[in-house]
Amino acid sequence: MKKILIPLPDLDFDVTEVAVPWKLLTRAGHRVIFATERGGAAPAADPRLLTGVLFGKLGADPEPKAFYEELTRAPEFNAPLAWAPLKVSDYDALVLPGGHAPGMRQYLGSSLLQSKVADYWKLERPVAAICHGVLALARSRLDGKSVLFDSRTTCLTKPQERTAYFITAWKLGRYYRTYPAYVEDEVRAALKDPATQFTRGPLALTARGTDSDDRPAFVVEDGRYLSARWPGDAYLFAKRLLARL
Repeated sequence: MKKILIPLPDLDFDVTEVAVPWKLLTRAGHRVIFATERGGAAPAADPRLLTGVLFGKLGADPEPKAFYEELTRAPEFNAPLAWAPLKVSDYDALVLPGGHAPGMRQYLGSSLLQSKVADYWKLERPVAAICHGVLALARSRLDGKSVLFDSRTTCLTKPQERTAYFITAWKLGRYYRTYPAYVEDEVRAALKDPATQFTRGPLALTARGTDSDDRPAFVVEDGRYLSARWPGDAYLFAKRLLARL
């Protein structure tokens, strides 16, 4: 059994990008530990992803929503640790999920969490980041450079983020734009040679991978580090992490 750390904001993380890795990891016998800024109280996923972002569409699929419902009853989710006292060397892997709603800024913009991520990166143990979670890595620095400086990676792509924004802006404003800069642009800027280190993978706007079908999914693997783009990659993302564990 391995211990996997998943830090989260108090609100607005992506349902699928948290619940699917949690389910697959615990199903395989591993122990998942959650951590929030202050700890002690259960965080909450982006509610729009549970009810449907627009006209009941664009939310999480039924199975990840069922996993999340199960997760909300799990003791480890209801009693998360706090970020500050975390001893990162206690963990065998680090998972950084994403999400795009405003509550994610607590997690993506935290210098404290970035310092913990950088400390974990130095251990050379498995690190897995998906969607906006890659931004948490890009902002974590060692010796003045992003920890991703020499790594191959993907993240939420500019076409994905831009399309979601344009489709929903008339109703939801900047709901799909967490920051003025696109996630991909900031991640690329953190790399030594983005032309060779960053890849978007095949176009992905609707088809999602599942527990039994990985064909629509895409993951970039670079040694102990793996990254994915969006909830449609979450099952393959979790499976590839399991292979490393």
